[in-house]
Amino acid sequence: MAKRPLIEVRSIDYVPKRERHGKVWHLWPVWFMGDAHLATIATGFVGIAIGGNLVWMTLAVILGCALGTFFMAFHSTQGPQLGLPQMIQSRPQFGYVGALLVWGVALVTYLGYNAFNQVLAADTLTTLYGTNPKISILGIGIIATALAAVGYDWIHAAQRILAGVLLAALLVMTFALGKVHFAPEQLDFHRFTLIPFLVQLFATAAYQLSWSIYVSDYSRYLPKDVGVGSAFFWTYVGAFIGGVWTTLVGTVAAALFPKEDLAPALLHAADSMLPGSGAPLLIVTLLGLVTITTLNFYGASLTLLSVADSIKPIKSTVAKRLGTLALGLVVATVIAFTASKDFAHEFGEFLAILLYLFTPWTAINLVDFYVVRKGHYSVREIFNPNGMYGRWNWRGLTAYFVGFVSMVPFFSTGIYQGPVARALGGADLAMLVGLPVSTIVYLIACRGVDFEDEARRAALADVGLDDEA
Repeated sequence: MAKRPLIEVRSIDYVPKRERHGKVWHLWPVWFMGDAHLATIATGFVGIAIGGNLVWMTLAVILGCALGTFFMAFHSTQGPQLGLPQMIQSRPQFGYVGALLVWGVALVTYLGYNAFNQVLAADTLTTLYGTNPKISILGIGIIATALAAVGYDWIHAAQRILAGVLLAALLVMTFALGKVHFAPEQLDFHRFTLIPFLVQLFATAAYQLSWSIYVSDYSRYLPKDVGVGSAFFWTYVGAFIGGVWTTLVGTVAAALFPKEDLAPALLHAADSMLPGSGAPLLIVTLLGLVTITTLNFYGASLTLLSVADSIKPIKSTVAKRLGTLALGLVVATVIAFTASKDFAHEFGEFLAILLYLFTPWTAINLVDFYVVRKGHYSVREIFNPNGMYGRWNWRGLTAYFVGFVSMVPFFSTGIYQGPVARALGGADLAMLVGLPVSTIVYLIACRGVDFEDEARRAALADVGLDDEA
């Protein structure tokens, strides 16, 4: 790492084979830490808050993580194969300009999550030390942006270090859990309630699926020969263990203190397991929140550059990357500064809608990569505004809109609740509908296209690509 520039040079451009480095196991700490923070803990509060108990919500969390992480980990394998960030890979499915559809949603997601993260971090620091919220919001944002500026290698290094710290903290708290006494109803297998179970399961699954929009960003520098299975395995291991373990921290805290907010409940739950451990645990999870904010700013920067490139082709430079990072920091901080006291709840509802918007995308992107084109793409043509992938791809766009519309009756948020979700008492099954519908429509739309001929043309288009890069 010391032999490479302090500030990462590349952004949305192709990473040539000679610059590929790192070990595939480095993916597990990145995605373990992707989940090991306060925002994930908050996800564990969902089921208990609406009447679920600890034993059944634990099962819901495990199943939800298993489902959402499955799709997310498959996206990770695309990075080493293509050497490109995640969102720019959407052009073959949606078109050079058509991909702006998903990029716009991605930008709102990145910056919205970061505003939420900054507010959550500030609330935690205020709870612990009585700090000024606005100073904390700005400080957290600046630290996260600085780490995003130095880039890929340093993000990986920070995640590896913090993964060891969080792993130790979670092990200590897990062993200390035996000292805690839960209310009998929290451990009663006979108190199964369907709606809280489904809500917790799909909230957890959707949360894990949300990493899909940038998972390749952190695997694209790996050597191309790492293998699909290895990249999938190490991503899945990190995200699944981190997701289950950390979400269950929230579930346990909610079961012990169901009437308290996140930070006080976590503080009191940790202290009840191991006296004096509450504040250190909050600080450690706060560090994880900083690094996931870094990942969001990094992804927002790459997406902004992708948007700019679709409007007018640009040459990637360090200055442009730093400029988009600064813009992301300003926007997220302004949102956090102007947030109402109910911001976390209100924006959480809005983000649920954004996650619906990514469900059709993940289905289309994965089926295109693994089934339709079988990994055969032209990097040069992805950056060609008049290339083989076209400016608008009706196949991907049609599958996307049909998949999204099919989910609407199953939506369940404070903003809107579909008729099916209402009939199920508020259970949100939208993801189970959107994934297969989008997949089937896209496969039907792609019938009759000679993708073998396209693969040959893609290979010819990329002759000498590594030398040029």
